[in-house]
Amino acid sequence: MDAQPPQAGAESIGADRIELLRRWILVILVLGLLGTVTELVLLEHYEQPLQFVPLVLIVAAVGALWWELRRRDGASRRAIQIVMVLFVLAGFVGFAAHFYGSAEYQLELDPDMSNWELLEKVLRAKAPPLLAPGMMLQLGLLGLAYVFSDSRFRRR
Repeated sequence: MDAQPPQAGAESIGADRIELLRRWILVILVLGLLGTVTELVLLEHYEQPLQFVPLVLIVAAVGALWWELRRRDGASRRAIQIVMVLFVLAGFVGFAAHFYGSAEYQLELDPDMSNWELLEKVLRAKAPPLLAPGMMLQLGLLGLAYVFSDSRFRRR
């Protein structure tokens, strides 16, 4: 028996499912961006120049997504890719900044503590929250999933 080629209807259903998932990813990404920027503004996360990075990136992401929804071209997809890679990098940089900020504060309180005690205090500190920059990493990965799941991107 010869193998039957996939039916056009089955391919269409698969493409429809992927497009539905892409829309959900986009909705979750936009909600995450709006929630994160709201939290950062309420926490006054703009006292130092480095603290502006996530705010600027969120504005850039909203702009790139708006561009993508209006034009749906290669340049808009590339802009989203670039911004989302910057989100991932900002997540790692933010983690390091939060770590060093917390370590600095803990050492001011007790300059004689051991490295192990310092690490334990930093990991348990509530301000700055060590893992909060992970949200930037998650949003960046969601944005990249949105771009790379685009059928126009896969055809190239």
